[in-house]
Amino acid sequence: MPEVHEASAAADDTRTASSSDTYSYLGPTGTFTEAALAQVPDAAGKTWRSVNNVGEALDDVTSGRSVAAMIAIENSVEGGVSATQDALASIPNLRIIGEYLVKVQFVLVARPGIALSDVHVINAHPVAYAQCRNWLEANLPTHGHIPATSNVASALSLFESDLADAAIAPPRIVEHHELEVLAENIGDNQNAVTRFVLVGRNSRLPEPTGADKTSIIAELPEDRSGALLELLEQFSTRGVNLSLLQSRPIGDALGRYRFVIDADGHVLDERVADALMGVRRFSPNVIFLGSYPRADRAKVEYIDRYDDGVFIEARDWLRSLVSGEPEA
Repeated sequence: MPEVHEASAAADDTRTASSSDTYSYLGPTGTFTEAALAQVPDAAGKTWRSVNNVGEALDDVTSGRSVAAMIAIENSVEGGVSATQDALASIPNLRIIGEYLVKVQFVLVARPGIALSDVHVINAHPVAYAQCRNWLEANLPTHGHIPATSNVASALSLFESDLADAAIAPPRIVEHHELEVLAENIGDNQNAVTRFVLVGRNSRLPEPTGADKTSIIAELPEDRSGALLELLEQFSTRGVNLSLLQSRPIGDALGRYRFVIDADGHVLDERVADALMGVRRFSPNVIFLGSYPRADRAKVEYIDRYDDGVFIEARDWLRSLVSGEPEA
């Protein structure tokens, strides 16, 4: 088992190991984020530092306290995690170096002696709460909600105060704490999955595997008709499929947006590289977040006319025209 530091631990605790041996994650122990970090081979046997939020996790990386941080970036039910997307847009020199999928299931837990009929107020992380809304409305239609910083913190807060009667938490929470399960499988979608990304400072690209993803954030040059279409055409005309496209307000004026984009393929793939150059010519601000293997390891499919060789041949043809070489 890795050595785990709680978020409230003294700063000296994290100095017992070098930054190359430390990984940050949204804690405390038992969260879905910890389950994602458990999938990282390089993190096995290293120090895992529990933090309270995305900002603290990424600050660990930029300050050198941790070699990388595991953070949630997308949920199959709720979509993109805005706190993560906004942080990646504002903090420079970060790279996504891997992605991991965790199946999401929830239980309703309470202190011993509390029955479901006694529940009037619930602690829950906002994302978890949204994913259990139908069950809550059907079984606890008059309940109140207190937001928590994590799915485990929602349960632990039951021991800290009596403001809430129950909490939404991961199923394994009862293995770590003296809680009783009032209801199981309360999520509205039994196929819900959360996508996590491991974020570090390493600018060296992993080699293409044929089953890769490239993430960027790009701003529109101006608020006008067709601007978004022009951005998307940089990918469509090169045969690059997008698996994520989500808008986030830049914040300096109404109508100003940046777009979080996941493109199928690696930046070293000719079609992806050409698309990114098109985006760079078009957008006033492009943030490259990284190229990394897909969590599902599914091979990227594309039409033959967008194969690397086609782009290379086209460049060679143009080069021969410019140099005055005779046509074959």
